[in-house]
Amino acid sequence: MDTLSAEQRHNNMAAIKGKGTKPEMIVRKFLWSRGFRYRVNNARLPGHPDLVLRKYRTCIFVNGCFWHGHKNCRYYIIPKTNTDFWIRKITRNIERDRQEQLQLARMGWHCITVWECELKREKRDETLESLAYTLNHIYLKDRSQVYQVPEENGMYIAAEPSLHE
Repeated sequence: MDTLSAEQRHNNMAAIKGKGTKPEMIVRKFLWSRGFRYRVNNARLPGHPDLVLRKYRTCIFVNGCFWHGHKNCRYYIIPKTNTDFWIRKITRNIERDRQEQLQLARMGWHCITVWECELKREKRDETLESLAYTLNHIYLKDRSQVYQVPEENGMYIAAEPSLHE
């Protein structure tokens, strides 16, 4: 049973931010301190990723565990009131996130999701160091590919670098 009135609950839910959240700020400050440069909430890309690192062709989504349905997470608990509404809403969010990330992948972008629970004090350092490692790995792997122009259609394709070159 909800202990708040409908108006109080409405006010609480209306106050929840979608941009510039504490977990997002933690990731942003870490990346900036490590020399990673990014853009915030790029409206030109599907899903308006929280952070876009063009140099790395990477989009980072900093997701709240409740709002995005983080499975097996202690912060993802369906409310006991208005349960059907919440299940439908969170299911829609999960499906929308999946579709947007598929779209980004088809466009050649790497997608990384950082969950709110991974940024709690006990896991934060490990998560952020892993993020930096992953970004550097992406950068090195993308730069090791040789791009060749086929004669037929003029489109660029990635080819594995030859050991003999």
